[in-house]
Parts: sequence; C-alpha cells; structure tokens
Amino acid sequence: MREIEVSAVLPVYNDLSALKTAIPRSLEELEAIAPGRFELIVAEDGSTDGSTEFVREYETSDPRVRLLHADERLGRGRALNRAFAGAKGSIVCYYDVDLATDMQYLGELIGAIRDGYDLATGSRLLPRSDITRSGGREIASRGYNMLVRTILGSSLHDHQCGFKAFQRNRLIDLLPTVTADHWFWDTEVLVRAQKNGYRIQEFPVQWRQGEGTTVRRKDVIEMGSAIVHLWWRLHVEKG
Repeated sequence: MREIEVSAVLPVYNDLSALKTAIPRSLEELEAIAPGRFELIVAEDGSTDGSTEFVREYETSDPRVRLLHADERLGRGRALNRAFAGAKGSIVCYYDVDLATDMQYLGELIGAIRDGYDLATGSRLLPRSDITRSGGREIASRGYNMLVRTILGSSLHDHQCGFKAFQRNRLIDLLPTVTADHWFWDTEVLVRAQKNGYRIQEFPVQWRQGEGTTVRRKDVIEMGSAIVHLWWRLHVEKG
C-alpha cells in the first residue's frame, strides 16, 4: 500500500443523514487530490442515531475509510485532537460533515499545505467569500470575529469556519498548548498558531448554512467568555 499523504477528518455526532452524502463525496474528491494516498477518518463520539454502525459497515467494504469511535461525548476539540494524533498523513485536514463549505475548495486547502504553509483555512468573511445564512448568524459571526481580532490580536477574518488543513507535525507541536475542548478549539488553534509564527493561508470559500443550525444566547456568552479567558492565559499567565 502506498504511503498516506493526506488524512481527512470528519467530526461526527448523530449525523447519519449527512454521512450518507459526505463519505462518498469525500472519497471522490480525495481520490482526485491524492490518488491512493489518503485516508478518511470519521471521528464519531457518543452517537445514538446509527452513525457508528453505518461507518463501521462502510469501513469493512472500503479500506480508505477509518472509524474512530468513542462511547462518550468528547466534544469537537477533543475528538479532533484524538483523530489527528492517530492520523497517518503528513497533511491533515477536517471539514464539517454537512459539507457547508463547498468541496470544490478541498484541493486548494490541501494545496496550500503542499506549497509550504503550516496551516490553511477557508473564510466566509473575505470580500470574495460567497455565503448564505440567516441574519442572526451573520451578525453573531461578524461580532465574534471582530472581538477575536480586537482582543486577541488575530490578523485573520474568520476563526470558526470548519474547513482547515495543517502540516501534521506542526499541528502536533501546537496541540499541547491548546486547552479548548469544544467549539472554541478552532479559534484557539488559529490564535496560538499566529503567536508561534506559523505560516497561514486564509482564502475565500462558498458556504451554505446547514439545516437546523441555530445561534443560542448561551453560545454567544460562552464564546465571549472563552475569548477573555484565552487573553488572560496568553498575557497574564503567559501560557
């Protein structure tokens, strides 16, 4: 078997319906980008809707698919950490299972790492980005990213787009400093990567809001609190 170059990760929690589209589409795109030199890791934790069984069956018939299951709910950050630690590729990437970011950009994402960038991320907030989402989510996202840029000194525009790739060895070096275990993981990784001088490419993508996605007041408060806590760790605790 040829050496694995690319490990793509799908974080999954009760996403059976989305998986039925995401797995075959991922295999098609990855085969075009890295023929015979990739793996698709489904990082699934705590699902009760049949996601585990569906991926396990897929895994038995297609060696390119690998299930990474946990009985307990890990949260986005912990699930990604676990997947990247066990990935075989020198390039690792992840994207949301609902394929909200158009898969036509996967080649550009992985290509940025091949070109020498340490980290690449899709952006919904650049001038040429093409996005469709509700007014409430748009306001919340722009407000959140403005706070990250202002308080944490980030030069990036979109910190939460679930469409990122890394040089695996550079990411593994960074992860011991990352404490976020759920949705703030994306932001903390980007902020700490910049602090450590990583080469980052941010590029515009086409993005469509998934069904049933909502912004709760509780989520906004938690994100704001996470920004303040990271600022404290970086500037007061120096950690």
